[in-house]
Amino acid sequence: MQKKTEKKANSQMSKNAVVEKDLNHFLMLMDQKGLNTTKQRVNIAKVFFCMADHHSLEEIYSEVHKKYPSIGQTTVYRTIKLMCEVGLAKELHAGEGFARYEVNIAKQHHDHLVCKECGKTVEFTMPEVEKIQMEIAQQHDFTLLDHHHILLGICGACQGKKCRVKLTEGKTE
Repeated sequence: MQKKTEKKANSQMSKNAVVEKDLNHFLMLMDQKGLNTTKQRVNIAKVFFCMADHHSLEEIYSEVHKKYPSIGQTTVYRTIKLMCEVGLAKELHAGEGFARYEVNIAKQHHDHLVCKECGKTVEFTMPEVEKIQMEIAQQHDFTLLDHHHILLGICGACQGKKCRVKLTEGKTE
């Protein structure tokens, strides 16, 4: 039991260290770009850096609002957009009609699988895909600067739901 508690405490300390490092990086970039570092922006950054996965602006605002109710929706939206501009966040469009955002600091390049039904997003890295993309760029005399690879589909859980719905629709009582 004590080892589990120690492991959990070490994990939380490690996460706090990462958030603190990300926050320091945020402050440094804001200073370099001559942008105002308000208390609200710092608090929004703290919340965002603690969030795992990919979130809509509404989800980010909801998390910020829980901790800092006086921060307005527009301030959150503008701060996240600003974080994208300086490279601390990445905006992803996966055909849902809105963008999702992820922390973009010290992350290895990765691509995404996105469920069109529930929005579940899975990050993956596949060196073979990266190699093929480089070969394609070379064949067409392109120098790749960046790319966003998003594969759209339906996750196993949603496929199961559709299957259950089809089965119940076919029943007569």
